[in-house]
Amino acid sequence: MRWTVHGERQIYNNSWVNLWLADVQQPDGHRIEHHIVRMRHLAVAAVVDDRARVLMMWRHRFITDTWGWELPMGLIEPDETPAQTAAREVEEETGWRVGALKPLVYAQPANGITDSEHHVFRADGAEYAGPPTELNESDRIEWLPLTDIRAMIDRREVVSGGSLIGLLYLLLDEATKGP
Repeated sequence: MRWTVHGERQIYNNSWVNLWLADVQQPDGHRIEHHIVRMRHLAVAAVVDDRARVLMMWRHRFITDTWGWELPMGLIEPDETPAQTAAREVEEETGWRVGALKPLVYAQPANGITDSEHHVFRADGAEYAGPPTELNESDRIEWLPLTDIRAMIDRREVVSGGSLIGLLYLLLDEATKGP
């Protein structure tokens, strides 16, 4: 069943988030105003080393006042591809430089309210380039064993949508890998 959009109008705008009202008709004929949060899209990098460890950051999120492990990620700049953003964010946030990135998974994490797209990439290996240049991102940067990730998710040590999507896909890859 498809909803019909009769129009949209912006009610708030800034460089991070935009709020719109859409005049939509639901399949049952009811016509309503529906809020839409329009956001810049996100690139995420799951960097795995030759010891089956993933590069993660321990950070605080003030909005939820929670701490958790996250993959490097950031907003895609207008002049960048998602892969360029993922590589840049890894280096800025962790100090590690990745080589080739390959698409891991694409997601629209809350497509009932926002148009946000998450482009998640995998990098196999990285070289240390120096200390992170983004000093406000994390308290710790560590290579964590993939075998520990499931328990970390269960303990709610990983709750970020972009991180969960990437890590769960990595675990799926590991579980379905042939001998």
